[in-house]
Amino acid sequence: MMKTLNLIAFVSDLNEQGSIRTAHRELFDTLGTAFKVNVITPEEYAASSREELCLVFIASGGTEGKFVAAFDKLPKPVVLLTDGLQNSLAASLEISAWARQNDVECSVIHDRGEGLLREMEKLHLVFRAKRELKGKRIGVIGEPSSWLIASSVDYAKAKEAWGVEFVDIPLSEVDKEFAEADDDEAGLVAETVLRNASSTREPSHEDLHKASRLYLAIRKVAQHHCLSALTIQCFGLIPATGTTGCLALALLNDSGVVAGCEGDEQTVFTMLLSKTLTGSPGFMGNPSQIDRATNSILVAHCTIGLSQTVGYRLRSHFESGMGVAIQGEMPEEAYTVVKCGGRCLDRLFASGAQLVGNTDFANVCRTQVRLRMNESVDYFLSRSIGNHHVIVRGDWADIFRRLLR
Repeated sequence: MMKTLNLIAFVSDLNEQGSIRTAHRELFDTLGTAFKVNVITPEEYAASSREELCLVFIASGGTEGKFVAAFDKLPKPVVLLTDGLQNSLAASLEISAWARQNDVECSVIHDRGEGLLREMEKLHLVFRAKRELKGKRIGVIGEPSSWLIASSVDYAKAKEAWGVEFVDIPLSEVDKEFAEADDDEAGLVAETVLRNASSTREPSHEDLHKASRLYLAIRKVAQHHCLSALTIQCFGLIPATGTTGCLALALLNDSGVVAGCEGDEQTVFTMLLSKTLTGSPGFMGNPSQIDRATNSILVAHCTIGLSQTVGYRLRSHFESGMGVAIQGEMPEEAYTVVKCGGRCLDRLFASGAQLVGNTDFANVCRTQVRLRMNESVDYFLSRSIGNHHVIVRGDWADIFRRLLR
């Protein structure tokens, strides 16, 4: 199904409104290969449901005053499209400067042919992701871990900015579902996980069975609250269940429910954001080593979606020595290291990276990957947005930056 693109067109009174498509035939022909293009007025946009990507098309010079007059009715941030004909680029540069002087983000697209299509596809991807986030529910089960002193979220600001809803859920709901979980179903889950593992080191069959029961319990809570994502107070699970959440979170991510550790609200949002944008689940980890000489980092954690690995071993949870953790091996290819944080979720770091090795150190969490970064690792030492970061397959850094704008 062809995507829709709405263009709010501004043209000088010296040009005929009906001749826009004819006067800019090359641009419309290019866009028409990938989009159904509609030319609309500012009033039509203001009255619309805004479910389609909409840009401002500067079709000629002499349109600066018209833009200013219609400014309150236009989509923000403002993206101007121009092909340069009829002094439209000159007008676009003046307009963009005026918008920025009025504290509104404004950029200009002035590409042709394949370059134009690539730019428009990126914009549409960003627009689709932002639209799909609206209405998503993120469960915070239990309390954020006490050591996460910089990772909380202002729920109201997050809803205003991104359209997502954070929902507080007591840990007791998981404890109740764990006690009532079906043993036979848990046994089938455990059998599948064990069969596909390359080896098992510390966990017993009983450990695997408990961890599988916990997966069923958290899944039930997620279904009950209609959650698209969740983060859980991992260490708070141990007293009532006798296990950790590592395997449960791995299986939830495999099943399509974005699941993060330690009650980290900012990082689970980053995981949901990256899944919505890229279609791929992310690996939440601790930066555990930083090597400035090679501009590389080691990221480690005790859970990762099994589908994100090319093989995995079943281990115990690193800190507690309990439960079932995942020591996964990730393929050596391009990734993005990303974090969206701040209490209002208005800060972003994103860098392309190359995974250069999986390690097996005894003194860090079980899944361990070394990544050579495109951006300087000095970021982690001088302006890091908290501890946990998310690793997602493919280089999406530019798209993440566009999305935050």
